[in-house]
Amino acid sequence: MNVKTKLSDCLRPLMLGALFLGTAANAAVQSIDKVVAIVDNDVVMQSQLDQRVHEVQQTIAKRGGGLPPPGVLDQQVLERLIVENLQLQIGERSGIRITDEELNQAVGTIAQRNNMTVEQFRSALARDGLNYDDAREQIKREMVISRVRQRRVAERIQVSEQEVKNFLASDLGKMQLSEELHLANILIPTPESANSEAIQSAARQAMEVYQQLKQGADFGQMAVAKSGSDNALEGGDMGWRKAAQLPPPFDRELSSMAVGDITQPARTPGGFIILKLLAKRGGEAQMRDEVHVRHILVKPSPIRDEAKTKALVQSLYERILAGEDFATLAKSYSEDPGSALNGGDLNWIDPNALVPEFREVMAKTPQGQLSKPFQTQYGWHVLEVLGRRATDSTEQAREQQAMTVLRNRKYDEELQTWLRQIRDEAYVEIKLPGADQAAQ
Repeated sequence: MNVKTKLSDCLRPLMLGALFLGTAANAAVQSIDKVVAIVDNDVVMQSQLDQRVHEVQQTIAKRGGGLPPPGVLDQQVLERLIVENLQLQIGERSGIRITDEELNQAVGTIAQRNNMTVEQFRSALARDGLNYDDAREQIKREMVISRVRQRRVAERIQVSEQEVKNFLASDLGKMQLSEELHLANILIPTPESANSEAIQSAARQAMEVYQQLKQGADFGQMAVAKSGSDNALEGGDMGWRKAAQLPPPFDRELSSMAVGDITQPARTPGGFIILKLLAKRGGEAQMRDEVHVRHILVKPSPIRDEAKTKALVQSLYERILAGEDFATLAKSYSEDPGSALNGGDLNWIDPNALVPEFREVMAKTPQGQLSKPFQTQYGWHVLEVLGRRATDSTEQAREQQAMTVLRNRKYDEELQTWLRQIRDEAYVEIKLPGADQAAQ
């Protein structure tokens, strides 16, 4: 296999777009190293430029494309290196660090996408003349750039509530977020200039097919035997269709049908059609578990150590068991500013919004009962579960989907704007012979 090509395919989705450098590339590019660009507090060296140009030339050659003039290619590649360098400097100033564990995981993902173990991946790199340590370092740099972009670009993207509402109400929004239906059809065709007798005959035939299907006939076999559709030999399989793309009345009828149901024959310009709903995906109701819970939180402090804090919570627990009012004690003792004045009541809450320790204790506590004192990162708690319910969060899920679509739409445009901005604001002095000299 050509590992260089495979690697670029795998790295691109991870924003690890640069090709790897190896001994073969280094041997092909021999030059005296020198600075070709000063970029704020760093530099780009001639060796870096030569190596990247060599890689780009190889990539273009594999695609069968024509190469631009050498001087033009050098300037284009140098500009990319400058922008990459600026992003790496931002990452350094922002304290972005890639741990060995994260890097190992990224390497493992790339190996897996090449259907290899890490050791096999390493051996394949060596066979292609690529250095494993250089590859890891390039992956690390690209991971830093990816995180810089996520932070800096994401904070620039704003999606208003009105934009979400407008998208959900638009035809495009309805289409993108609507459920998908896997359909099969049987078509009893009518000639283009059919008279009333021919139409009635087709209608009777369609109804006969429908009755046989209702009595248990196999839809696929009936499609092969009776359908005039071009997918008849495939059992009438139409594949997956967006519900919003179906013409009325099928859009409304199919959305309310159960999987396995069939429609009554319906007249269309091409004849009478019967549809079967084979499967659904997306668009289903999103149910979310919620818990009504209240708690008392007591935190250690300079005047109350861990042992005394635990003892205080234990005494509150025993007082509640003895009959004292939970809400009254919460108002007097709880140090959770968000719930103390409400008697410790957190109201109905999604368990996933809570820290793991709190969530686990809450899950094990029966409704109407008190938990034993337990510790989280915030301090010591005692809680009472007041109720449990499942709520329909479909609309919230749709709004979140719409928000994601709109943010993704804006990302590429905002990324290019941000890259131009950091380039314009940076001090860059190009020392490449023959290139336009620039100092900013």
